[in-house]
Amino acid sequence: MKFSRSSFPPGFLFAAATSSYQIEGHGFGGAGPTHWDTFAATPGNVVRAEHGQIACDHYSRWEEDLDLMQAMGLDAYRFSTSWARVLPEGRGTVNQAGLDFYDRLVDGMLARDLKPMATLYHWELPAALADLGGWRNPDISHWLADFASIVMERIGDRVFSAAPINEPWCVAWLSHFMGLQAPGLRDIRAAAHAMHHVLTAHGRCIQAMRALGMNNLGAVCNFEYVHAADDTHEASEAARRYEAIYNRFFVGGLFHGTYPDEVLEGLGAHMPKGWEDDFDLIEQKLDWFGVNYYTCKRIAADSGPWPSLREVEGPLPKTQMGWEIEPEGLEHILTWLQQNYTGALPLYVTENGMANADDTTTPDDARMDYLDAHLAASQRAIAAGVPLAGYTFWSLMDNYEWSLGYEKRFGLVHVDFDTLHRTPKASYHAIARALAR
Repeated sequence: MKFSRSSFPPGFLFAAATSSYQIEGHGFGGAGPTHWDTFAATPGNVVRAEHGQIACDHYSRWEEDLDLMQAMGLDAYRFSTSWARVLPEGRGTVNQAGLDFYDRLVDGMLARDLKPMATLYHWELPAALADLGGWRNPDISHWLADFASIVMERIGDRVFSAAPINEPWCVAWLSHFMGLQAPGLRDIRAAAHAMHHVLTAHGRCIQAMRALGMNNLGAVCNFEYVHAADDTHEASEAARRYEAIYNRFFVGGLFHGTYPDEVLEGLGAHMPKGWEDDFDLIEQKLDWFGVNYYTCKRIAADSGPWPSLREVEGPLPKTQMGWEIEPEGLEHILTWLQQNYTGALPLYVTENGMANADDTTTPDDARMDYLDAHLAASQRAIAAGVPLAGYTFWSLMDNYEWSLGYEKRFGLVHVDFDTLHRTPKASYHAIARALAR
């Protein structure tokens, strides 16, 4: 690979990321059912009806997986906690085995000089709370804050950083308006409520963790570099609506206490009662901000109802996901955020990577090229004055890719899902050489 540790400022952190439901194996250790279990059990929702009951069995193999990260020379590990593993009903009785697991995991990271970067929620809502309306219910902000207090009372004294929720757009829009992930709704009112409640939940979690004396708290949002599909005014307006929904809604709430007019045009009539009064809660002080970036999107106008847009295939090379590869978009997003929202706040690339149809005998040159190009974009952003403090590879290993099952491989480590054997890919070894001190 073209990059090296010395190419970045002193103290710059290199990490890998995973999420609990995607790797742990949710059928182990007393974890309760989640809305992902329900979604996967519904025919047509997930490729081959695949689920996360075994996944990568990280629950049993966590030491091996931490050893792989240590051997790669990483500085940190971005992991998530499973709400239903700790609280099988989402509230009430604590599953001590779940807390014990995260306790061991954090101690294991520290023993290997890996900084624990915790995310409280990466999409696996307890089924009992889904039955109560899930993200449509305003009480979810209190439920998640209670979970934050329980899990961080156990591990919060040892984590390097913490963020409440991974990718609010996926939690709310992709899952409640587009219906492509759990709970699989296509309901504009549900989407409007979820879009707002994911931010009130973020705010209450920050308050709960501050009350425990925790610092280095942040937020993690996903972004895409948005292009109009053609030169027409209609395409430009459609692209602006898409960009408002995807890129500006959540950072607008977090940093400016406002939502974009282009979004309220469609969602305003469906927002929860009194939403305008919640920005003091949402705008909690942050110590850093995380950016998940993978691709760009080309948007054309559509004659249908709001938001009156559609995605158009673009000309750039694509990953196994069909996503265009445009590393310049990462540079754009980082500089745009710094100039318009985050200012001097440290930024982290909290996810970046590509799915590639590779196995243990196939060189993953495409992944190495992708990562090199996005690391170069990160360097350009730093040179332009962006206070970028770290970069995180998605993902440590092949895992359960949600509605796409196990066939989309993002990992630096290959997983044989029949035997669960781990085999580092060429990209893993190349990164290890680049990060060698």
